[in-house]
Amino acid sequence: MRADAFLAAAEALPFGSLDDLAGGGGLVVVAPHPDDESLGCGGLIAACVAQGRDLRLVVVSDGAGSHPNSRAYPPDRLIALREAETVAAAATLGLSAERIAFLRLPDRAVPRSGPAAEAAARSLARAAEDCGAGGLVVTWRHDPHADHAASAAIAALARPLRPGLRVHAYPVWGWSLPPGTEIDEAPRGLRLDVSAHLAAKERAIHAHRSQVEALIDDDPEGFRLPPEMIARFLRPFEIFLEAGP
Repeated sequence: MRADAFLAAAEALPFGSLDDLAGGGGLVVVAPHPDDESLGCGGLIAACVAQGRDLRLVVVSDGAGSHPNSRAYPPDRLIALREAETVAAAATLGLSAERIAFLRLPDRAVPRSGPAAEAAARSLARAAEDCGAGGLVVTWRHDPHADHAASAAIAALARPLRPGLRVHAYPVWGWSLPPGTEIDEAPRGLRLDVSAHLAAKERAIHAHRSQVEALIDDDPEGFRLPPEMIARFLRPFEIFLEAGP
């Protein structure tokens, strides 16, 4: 199935509920980088908090790859900044800092397999146990970013450690796939109505100041979220795709 047809069909999936994602249990949100949680799942996080549903956010990479040439923000300072931004973003969604775990795997080099990936999978399983999770959401395996695909692979490693866990995927960079890219599946899953939480989600996205503003201005190769990408994630629904058996 061509990527453009797949994504169009995903945008027309039926609306579902938090119970469809997690049953009656808690939920684990897996973000490859600090900011992915706000873009792809900000409404979901706010909805869980509003419903009193326990949730854990696990950020996989350290985020140091966004501005690799900055002298003002060397890696340690950049990591600290991006983690602080994540805590601030989560707070706008109602999620407290103690419900966030930072695995600090290397940005741009998150492993898909091996000891570090297996340790990360165990961390996801512990997060699921801590909140009695019935579900986990992670970035889509077809996202054209190696860290996003690796995070999906780590979630797959965690799945047998938590039998019965429902796993869904949210596209982030998948929206930038060339239209003719072949996807080896048809979209299955749901859309979640997040219209009641859209203002909080927008604040959360903009709490990641290093990614949306010229806060770090000494790296010409530094990353900044394009306005059109931000706008795509400020729609009144979020998409969650079933992530295999």
